[in-house]
Amino acid sequence: MNTAIINEKKNKSNFFSPCFPSPPPPPPPATPTNNHLVIFASVSPPFYINTPFSCLCITNLTESAQSYMSRGRFSPLDLKGTLDVEHMSSTSRIQHDLWPLDGIDPKKAKFPCCLIWTPLPVVSWLAPFIGHVGICREDGTILDFSGSNSVNVDDFTFGSAARYLQLDRQQCCFPPNLAGHTCKHGYKHSEYGTAITWDDALQSSMRHFDHKTYNLFTCNCHSFVANCLNRLCYGGSMDWNMIDVAVLILFKGHWIDWKSIVKSFLPFTVVLCLGIVLVGWPALVGLLSFTLLLMGWFLLGTYCFKSLLEC
Repeated sequence: MNTAIINEKKNKSNFFSPCFPSPPPPPPPATPTNNHLVIFASVSPPFYINTPFSCLCITNLTESAQSYMSRGRFSPLDLKGTLDVEHMSSTSRIQHDLWPLDGIDPKKAKFPCCLIWTPLPVVSWLAPFIGHVGICREDGTILDFSGSNSVNVDDFTFGSAARYLQLDRQQCCFPPNLAGHTCKHGYKHSEYGTAITWDDALQSSMRHFDHKTYNLFTCNCHSFVANCLNRLCYGGSMDWNMIDVAVLILFKGHWIDWKSIVKSFLPFTVVLCLGIVLVGWPALVGLLSFTLLLMGWFLLGTYCFKSLLEC
């Protein structure tokens, strides 16, 4: 009789046990990994939940958290540092692992990542420093804006290039995300339009100028190149304009060969000599006045009345 009562009590104890007939001692804390879920709660003593796959242990939050922190595991500072390193490494890969460029080949009209310049008919005969500019893709293909609602591809409008200047892609800002700007104009750059590669920036500018009306005095080839440089944030600047582009190619550009020099200055020399012979010194004054008027227009439109040259 006593034996039956004892067995009945044991059966009831097994039936109401949360997980085991007699709960074993709690297991030692395991190192959290991506494949484990650790649940903490303010429950004391430890309680075991029986599931089809395992028995989850819910322990006191404070003691367990302090145990993990004391052993240097699962630290928020370590996690933040890891994310920062990953972000820096991804930005570094985009910034420095750039696609290698082919060499410059004037015979095939290939100028990778270059600005190119050629004289303009009539205008350059009177002011030789004024010409037509274009910008090139990474494969050397020339892009130039010379007509309304169109950007020429691999067809430089006014003949072969006379001067070129290869730009350094390391001076561009190619943000992989909103927080990945290497320039100081993160918000302004994002609002203007960013790119992740050189060609991507040029393609965005092409789409923008496909709906623009060409005008030699307000919206011209220099405007297109300046737009590209602003999208690239070249040199850390977002203020490129027609004057900056002209000055850059004028003082830093390289002549392709001696024929390019003759091509650029011979017409101006002929006009100047004929003017002096036929008209006299007033011809020189006229050429100088024409040059000053052009310079004055672009300087005033660029720095004083910016709405005049918005493109």
